[in-house]
Amino acid sequence: MVSVKSVVPTSVLLLAFAITLVPAQADSSFPFGMEMQLDAAPLPGSKRIPDLDIGDSGATILELWCKSGKGQFSVAGNTVVFVAGPMQDRACPADRAQADDELIAALSAATTWRRDGGVVSFIGPKILRFQINSD
Repeated sequence: MVSVKSVVPTSVLLLAFAITLVPAQADSSFPFGMEMQLDAAPLPGSKRIPDLDIGDSGATILELWCKSGKGQFSVAGNTVVFVAGPMQDRACPADRAQADDELIAALSAATTWRRDGGVVSFIGPKILRFQINSD
């Protein structure tokens, strides 16, 4: 016969273990349906920081330092492919337009991704870190 005292601690431990696994699994998924912001400071003379709004199917709206447009993320496991669509070029200083072009090129060159809680990294020749917006 099993006593109640020996069952309760075991079940409590199993429940605590299961609860710790759920957030880790949820935090490792690609951020479809989420908005995130580049982990960078604004450029001099600007308050804007690049932002990606990734839809449930990977369709993405990009709001960069100067330019805006659309793109598409395709994901298989930890492999990622980003294809930029046409960008709307606003009247901006040349340095911001160049920074946008470099950011798009770095996203397009990324071959893998990793998520660590609220931070998503796109990894290629350059590593880009984005903070998932919690609002």
